[in-house]
Amino acid sequence: MENVGEVIFTGSEQQIKERLHQLSCRFYNRRAEYIFFARNVPIQYDREYLAENIKGFGYKESSHFLRNMGYSGYAILDKHVLNAMVEFGIIKKRPTMSKKNYLLLEKKLKKFSDELGIGMDELDFVLWSRKSGEILK
Repeated sequence: MENVGEVIFTGSEQQIKERLHQLSCRFYNRRAEYIFFARNVPIQYDREYLAENIKGFGYKESSHFLRNMGYSGYAILDKHVLNAMVEFGIIKKRPTMSKKNYLLLEKKLKKFSDELGIGMDELDFVLWSRKSGEILK
């Protein structure tokens, strides 16, 4: 975000697109469109609201946004976390992601994290890091 700079807040969609492209950001065309659109939507810090009102946001993206804003209790269920959930027997296979499935999987991960005595936020990060090979701040 620091490298993107003020253009994210004040630039045109084209300026955002150009900056993201300069930074070798994946999907820079689509992301620029989403960023530009989202600047004009009043934000409510509620996952349901974000998933329904922010173009390009689903449950995973909404959870990620809320966690980055300091809210806890949301799982970021990407392919790495889902694969780990299969590996640990939390689920049998990776399902297609619908709202219903996302919320069901999140409950299962929450139950597993409670059994381990680890917060769900920390657990999905550990599972993600283990599978992705990356540790990010």
